Amino acid sequence: MKKTPLYFTFVLALLMLLAACQPQVITETVEVEVTRVVTETETVVEEVEVVKEVEVEKVVETEVEVEKIVEVNPVVFNSYSSDPVVRAFEEKMVAAYSDANPNSPVQHTIVNHEDFKQAIRAYLVAEPAPDVLTWFAGNRARFFIDKGQILPISDVWEEEGWNEDFPKGFRAMSEVDGEVYFLPTSWYWWAIFYRTDIFEEYGITPPETWDELIAACETLDGAGLIPITIGTKFRWTAAAWFDYLNMRINGPQFHIDLMLGKESYTDPRVKEVFVKWTELFDANCFIDDAAAYSWQEAVDPLNQGDAAMYLMGQFVMDPIADEIEDKIDFFQFPIIDPSVPIGEDAPTDGFFIAANAANPEGAKELLGYMGSLEAQTLMVEEMGRLPTHNGVDSSLFTPQQQKGIELINKADMVVQFFDRDTTPEMADVGMNGMMAFWDDPTQIDAILEELEAARLEIFGEE
Repeated sequence: MKKTPLYFTFVLALLMLLAACQPQVITETVEVEVTRVVTETETVVEEVEVVKEVEVEKVVETEVEVEKIVEVNPVVFNSYSSDPVVRAFEEKMVAAYSDANPNSPVQHTIVNHEDFKQAIRAYLVAEPAPDVLTWFAGNRARFFIDKGQILPISDVWEEEGWNEDFPKGFRAMSEVDGEVYFLPTSWYWWAIFYRTDIFEEYGITPPETWDELIAACETLDGAGLIPITIGTKFRWTAAAWFDYLNMRINGPQFHIDLMLGKESYTDPRVKEVFVKWTELFDANCFIDDAAAYSWQEAVDPLNQGDAAMYLMGQFVMDPIADEIEDKIDFFQFPIIDPSVPIGEDAPTDGFFIAANAANPEGAKELLGYMGSLEAQTLMVEEMGRLPTHNGVDSSLFTPQQQKGIELINKADMVVQFFDRDTTPEMADVGMNGMMAFWDDPTQIDAILEELEAARLEIFGEE
């Protein structure tokens, strides 16, 4: 039999170039090895020695360059995570996701936290809107849900198994009328954080009652120290004092009803909150000129040993100097009326998809990663935040975190925060009122009249 040479030719013709607006073209080199054996006698058996001598003709290895069209569809993610520790974690998480999903990389934009709160309204009416945004659970998310600006993600919860992996309370705060709209990923407790070394030096034990807190302020002030530091350049830090005073005096249910517009700001019970608040000013508890400091800047006196206490969320540990971390502890906001149920602030943060998202499917994939056990574990390791995923190894929690979990577990009711539990419009007016009170505590009645007028207008009561 005559041997016939075998030729192989690989041709890939591109008939037309895509326009600039079409998906990117990525060129990959593909090595193709083709071996053809032509024999006169079929006596070759796999893994069996050849019986007869055969003549073999091989086609040489051929390397061809093939142009493959790969669609790259980025996910636009706008975030308020401007604080250094949170920013570093989020950038690491985004980079990991983009590396694993090169066809759907994340276009990540971080905006100053306070500016983001104003910009989000413009983001959500844009065409298209950013795909994924950071935000707050509870009433703050409900505000946009009611406007139809947040995409339902019940399907993501189902596919990712979050209905089983997340506590029911987190689903409840993410759900409206049977649909889930929000992915909660982290939460933190509020308490009064303090310098243990300063307390020990002046013989102060963590106050459990209001009178003990006032006495601690007087001792520290007499020693030339700042009893309580606070930065009210951004108003929400003052709102924490209102939250706790209202819950300790009137109970957490009254507080929530006030946030929902069901109670009046001219109610004598609300005035009692501000009257009690003035006792802290009378005892020189607070740092001077608090409005000159952001919340982070107000941590400096704590780091330097010039201040002893700070009412803040657990994230206050982010700017705490490394050398004094072991000297920082916290205690529960003191009890004022022992007969009143105990309420605690435990704000929950997370993500949602805009209803006007250009890439909702890519956004759902990104949310799937953000809520995954992998990402939640990384968050605990990198930031020390408490996760929402039940699968995270509890051995990763520090003693301080374990103490924070215990604090929240013992509460009779857990709420979000003043500017999360009420509407954005009422929160704005309310925090303005608190700053007016901070400037002049004698104007309580006038301030409450303004808050009540706003409540009637915003909530539509007569």
